[in-house]
Amino acid sequence: MRKINTIIIHAADTPANMDIGAAEIDRWHKERGWSGIGYHYVIRRDGSLEYGRPESEQGAHAYGHNSDSIGVCMVGGMPDCNYTAAQWACMETLVSDLVRRYPDAEVIGHRDVSDKPCPMFDAKAWASTL
Repeated sequence: MRKINTIIIHAADTPANMDIGAAEIDRWHKERGWSGIGYHYVIRRDGSLEYGRPESEQGAHAYGHNSDSIGVCMVGGMPDCNYTAAQWACMETLVSDLVRRYPDAEVIGHRDVSDKPCPMFDAKAWASTL
């Protein structure tokens, strides 16, 4: 089992009217030459949770931080923090569960380990309210 130190929150960087899921992201990542979807979880616009890579497998979502992290992607985020109430509810449930299972893991945004604004909100501050 991998040691998980970080839960990294991402945005799909899609407009609010574009409802995609794990299958579309898997296709996009394969088109980039990756083996498949880089995230472990995807939260769709309606708040439904879809599965990407198994947690037991290293992700491909945050360069230099994939070996010990779980990647969660919220659909949307372009050009701003346009997530739905259902997405926020799903995110709270999922991240609370992940933190229970990985109590030493820090919740951060992709922006905390890259030069991208993703996920368009301060994930550390949000997670501190859980």
